[in-house]
Amino acid sequence: MTDGNDFDPSQPQTIFTATLTPHRSLSRRGFVIFMTVVALASFAAGAVFWLMGAWPVFGFFGLDVVLIYWAFRVNFARAKAREEITITVSELHLRRISHRGHVMEWSFNPLWVRLEEEVHEEFGVEHLYLASHGRRIAIGRDLGPDQKASFAKALRIALQSAKSGPIYNPIG
Repeated sequence: MTDGNDFDPSQPQTIFTATLTPHRSLSRRGFVIFMTVVALASFAAGAVFWLMGAWPVFGFFGLDVVLIYWAFRVNFARAKAREEITITVSELHLRRISHRGHVMEWSFNPLWVRLEEEVHEEFGVEHLYLASHGRRIAIGRDLGPDQKASFAKALRIALQSAKSGPIYNPIG
């Protein structure tokens, strides 16, 4: 018998693992290009007002650039948040890490956990929840409706696999 065939109940085999992160469509390079265009457009518009004698308006155009820059920096910082979901035969483990590094963890018995969906007939899946013994925890909050539906399908399959129990194959 080889190590690959040994069955060790203290080390449950991972059935499913997923890391969910917020989607960001703008890369760092795209951000630099966008901010350059915004800064140049604001400077040009501000210069026109300055030449017309309305010099205080120039400062407001500069303030707009600073506020847009700040909003994007906050957005990029929040992209560090993630959710990690791991399913074994004996445990569903959810780990949520905020953009500031705060960690929250939950553990469920996969035999008792339910995946609940809130579906809007026009927009699709709006919310996903893990529910067990009176606890209900939202998951996949940063996913779009189609991504939530796909993730829910994969998670249901993994939960069904966990509920069927460990697979022991002494030959293979």
